[in-house]
Amino acid sequence: MEPRVARFAPAACSRLVVKIGSALLVDGDGKVRRDWLAGVLDDLVERHRAGQGIVIVSSGAIALGARRLGLPKGGRASLEDAQAAAATGQIALSQVYAELLHERGLTAAQMLVTLDDLEDRRRFLNASATLERLLSLGVVPVLNENDSVATAEIRFGDNDRLAARVAQAAGAGGVLLLSDVDGLYTANPASDPNATFIETVEKLDARIEAMADARSASGLGSGGMVAKLQAAKIANAAGAHLAILSGKVDHPLARFAETGRGTVFVASGGARAKKAWLAGRLTAKGRLSIDAGAAKALRDGRSLLAAGVTAVAGRFERGDVIEVWTDDGAVARGLAAYSNDEAARLAGTRNDAQEVILGYAPRSAMIHRDHLVLL
Repeated sequence: MEPRVARFAPAACSRLVVKIGSALLVDGDGKVRRDWLAGVLDDLVERHRAGQGIVIVSSGAIALGARRLGLPKGGRASLEDAQAAAATGQIALSQVYAELLHERGLTAAQMLVTLDDLEDRRRFLNASATLERLLSLGVVPVLNENDSVATAEIRFGDNDRLAARVAQAAGAGGVLLLSDVDGLYTANPASDPNATFIETVEKLDARIEAMADARSASGLGSGGMVAKLQAAKIANAAGAHLAILSGKVDHPLARFAETGRGTVFVASGGARAKKAWLAGRLTAKGRLSIDAGAAKALRDGRSLLAAGVTAVAGRFERGDVIEVWTDDGAVARGLAAYSNDEAARLAGTRNDAQEVILGYAPRSAMIHRDHLVLL
């Protein structure tokens, strides 16, 4: 087995998250491809028997529900249609997983989560604790976004990024995204015959991100290569390797282990739990703009001081997650030490002037280095 593929084997990865997309799971008639799914679960059962904890993130509820309700555009014509389709299809989806895993001697557990569940620190820890207990019992958790209550503004919108966040919550060392594409190319291979396949990404930088195509090939799913690269960034920040591989074959996990066909995004090392949670967040309450001196201080591992802040935007309270921006975009994320009103009053001031402005002794920083992560 190739070293890049061996990172996802049970010996090197005690817990694995596998994401299954709608285009793979549901056929054109809106029915579950049971034989194909059975093959995937056979692969997972082998890994489970080898001691690897397995978590499944599965799309498909909206596509299944849309067929049962006769909704147009696969249930995605409106948010209301998607919510109704999800509520109808989720019960069918969970039943399929429960039946097929039971036939293989394993117990399935269903968890539905929203973006808020993994963005709020306390709820994230609750979800993490639930996953920990289920895995310790040998159960296979099957997760999906709770689309029946999610809103257009507060939702993941794709299960690629959800899988990466779930990997972080579960303490997984690897994420496999089964997709209708077999990995990352230098350009969209459907339109560019000169597109080159990329086997390994050691550093996910702007050059790699420029290769992404936002479209979903099937029209059934909601993700695309952009979402997959965002998922890779989230997973890698938490110390988890991520691979994109084709699910358009039987037994795709066994094929990946044998052939190595897929793109592997290598994690260089995991951040501490709170910092990994910060790095993986998709929302922030506000923004601090900073000057070049403050940006250098952050790169040197120091806290963000008020003197380097040039502007404050958004409404936030102490302890809320905010982003730090330079002229080049977001460079860091952290927990605010002040509300937006206080931060605006302190912006650009040195510590010796802050007590007069606040009326009380100032805190050590706008964002302390222990509560800050670089992006």
